[in-house]
Amino acid sequence: MLRRWLKRVLPDVEKYRDTQVARFLGPRFFHPAVWHLSRRSVAGGVAIGLFCGLIPGPLQMLGGALGAVWLKRNLPVALVTTLYTNPLTIIPLYLLAYQLGAFVIGPSADAVPVPALSGASPVQWAEAISAWSMSLGKPLLVGVPLLAAILAALGFVMVYAAWSLYLRWMWVKRKRAARR
Repeated sequence: MLRRWLKRVLPDVEKYRDTQVARFLGPRFFHPAVWHLSRRSVAGGVAIGLFCGLIPGPLQMLGGALGAVWLKRNLPVALVTTLYTNPLTIIPLYLLAYQLGAFVIGPSADAVPVPALSGASPVQWAEAISAWSMSLGKPLLVGVPLLAAILAALGFVMVYAAWSLYLRWMWVKRKRAARR
């Protein structure tokens, strides 16, 4: 049911094959696995989206698109999955990444405590936040890719397993219906 809805919602790629952008992107963009809704392609798209979602700044979707096309996984799923990071979720995710990095390599020696910002001018506030975030350094640098890899692996396994369970359930359902 979800698959039929997705096929109806997703754009028809063949309409774009002769455009100038398509010639720029090349044949790899039109590989069937990049647009196909299969268990492997969708699970890979989720994994790529979860990994690229932790890329800082506005490069998340670009990273997801390049990763999906390069690895030949579902492009729309990879793009939509990157949206799990937003202004509300990015700070807790980066704090978790810092904790993970600090667990792996130890806390940063030059880390300063979170600054108390009450009564600070905007310039003082910006300087304090900048100094604090720069002091997180190596644990954050190690933690972000590590957290991204963990999320990607978990996402891949969960989607692949859920799809497999759904296929088995449908197979049993069809088998029961055939006996009647």
